[in-house]
Amino acid sequence: MKLKVKKSLNYSKKSRDLKNIKYIIIHYTGMQSARESLKRLIDKKNKVSCHYFIDRKGEVLNLVDDNKIAWHAGKSKWKREKNLNDESIGIELQNKGHFKNYEKFTNLQIKSLIKVIKRLMKKYNIKKYNVLGHSDIAPLRKLDPGENFPWKLLSSKGLSIWFSKKKERNYELKDSQKRVIFFKNIFKIGYRYFNLSNRNKGDVRIIKAFQMRFLPKEVSGKITDKTLHISQLLAK
Repeated sequence: MKLKVKKSLNYSKKSRDLKNIKYIIIHYTGMQSARESLKRLIDKKNKVSCHYFIDRKGEVLNLVDDNKIAWHAGKSKWKREKNLNDESIGIELQNKGHFKNYEKFTNLQIKSLIKVIKRLMKKYNIKKYNVLGHSDIAPLRKLDPGENFPWKLLSSKGLSIWFSKKKERNYELKDSQKRVIFFKNIFKIGYRYFNLSNRNKGDVRIIKAFQMRFLPKEVSGKITDKTLHISQLLAK
């Protein structure tokens, strides 16, 4: 696929070993236009960037070379990793985001994204369970790429994880019991920023992050039977 190059000044100057790249992190820009988004990602004073930017027409721009550490993930955790910039490639999709006028991603955008992810996974041997959203690794701060992002479609292409459909079941459990099981399950998957023993004011954000990805039509922040069941299937 053709890539246009438009270099950002926002990256760590020391080159990294390409063998260390093992994550792809998907974001949305949260800004009104492609022009405004690119200005922010390129301008040195903003100290934010990504490796690839995809506009709503599907055009792909390479802003930072793969062997450089772009500043896209920020404070983040996934499994045993912290601050995932060092080991990841960041892809920004043009979208106004939840605080402006959250849109559906265009077909052209997603087609281009699929091509980029396939290329990167093959080049760096990235596993499908390491293709993540910003809200997966930073659920207390971020909502992107959000419930409109087609994770299920990506999974059908072998580019991300999903759950196999099994008969739903009712869990006759107290809310406190559901919480323990749910958070143990998502801990196995990779989610962090919660305490397995004690409730936390951030719990709702983490539950929503999980639902935006795996139950996008029912983002409530509550551990419903369906939410618990999906977490069970994924943990296995």
